[in-house]
Amino acid sequence: MSLERAKAHLEKYHLEHRIQLFDVSSATVGLAAEALGVDDDLIAKTLSFRDGDSAFLIVLSGRARLDNRKFKQRFQMKARMLPAEECEGLIGHAVGGVCPFGVNQGIPVYLDTSLQKHRTVFPATGTAKSAIELTPDELFTVSEAIEWVSVSKDEA
Repeated sequence: MSLERAKAHLEKYHLEHRIQLFDVSSATVGLAAEALGVDDDLIAKTLSFRDGDSAFLIVLSGRARLDNRKFKQRFQMKARMLPAEECEGLIGHAVGGVCPFGVNQGIPVYLDTSLQKHRTVFPATGTAKSAIELTPDELFTVSEAIEWVSVSKDEA
């Protein structure tokens, strides 16, 4: 179901044909990089954070690490990752396939500037066996991101 949600979202932008499906898991940055045959920093990982009773997403480059000080300064709260068992219900995608496409209504998406140093990046598309190649600008548009943020230790 998650792949269908992501695909339906990408159809609005006529990009569904670019989804890549794998016979192997792409649930982690390392596995996704291996499945695609690319450097792990090109994987656009989507992290989910709790915000009261809701959540929001931040997409970072594969090797980028969250800078807690920058996160707190930008979002005025301590970074609290969403527990795995709550992801599918709150976000609309299960862990391993969490992506910024086809998420539940009202889930804001932010993109970290660590993605901007790459010509293209590969976010998941709703499953632990899929991805899509997008430029950072395409990802911003298609994810319907709120804004670019700088919350990682890995800067562009």
